Amino acid sequence: MSTFQMGNLKVVDLTKVLDPKTESRRCGLTRFNTGGPIPDFHTIMDLTSHLGTHVECPYHHNDNWSDVQELPITTFMGRAIYVNITHMEANDKIKAADLEKACGDRIQEGDIVIIDSPLKLSPFTPASNTAEDKRLFICRETAEWFKEKKVKCVGFGDGVSIESNNEDVKAFHDVLMEVNVVFLEVLKNLEELTTDTFFMSYSPLPIKGLDSCPIRAYAIEGLAEFSK
Repeated sequence: MSTFQMGNLKVVDLTKVLDPKTESRRCGLTRFNTGGPIPDFHTIMDLTSHLGTHVECPYHHNDNWSDVQELPITTFMGRAIYVNITHMEANDKIKAADLEKACGDRIQEGDIVIIDSPLKLSPFTPASNTAEDKRLFICRETAEWFKEKKVKCVGFGDGVSIESNNEDVKAFHDVLMEVNVVFLEVLKNLEELTTDTFFMSYSPLPIKGLDSCPIRAYAIEGLAEFSK
């Protein structure tokens, strides 16, 4: 289940479920009993920082930029906007005019913005950057628009590629991460959302020297102050 009702609030789990048996990225669990005859199980987790649904912080792209624990907790929660870009052709680059058309009148300073399109393909798979891959592309202009709007996080649905080519991907990271904008990758269950404006949380572990972190991302619909 990915959707839950709590009174008048709807909670949508936006996180990819991880299975160590099938993950292509590093995901190992070693379980052991520390208590002898009285069971006291612990688990050693051997994980990459970019596993499953994860938040990427500026330290990911530059040794001198903020790591996970240097960013305030408010970086990882707040008003979120889901933007499903439907007017573009396959493999087009998302330009400022496209974002203005799709959501320019809705974005506020400090927003979390999730961009998506109907041209979906699961990211970081062998089908990436093949003829099967029709996703939209990000580029420097995409990043400059988000920087100008002063958003704090950009997230990606399966309809937008962040692995198209080195030049565009590097520029997108550098422009935004330099001003402490974080990224959310491998978001799932976005089709379960029933509104495009909601509260969202995706808190990482505050570990010094950590560039990124797997997270449990979720949306809460129905909170009045985060619904407009």
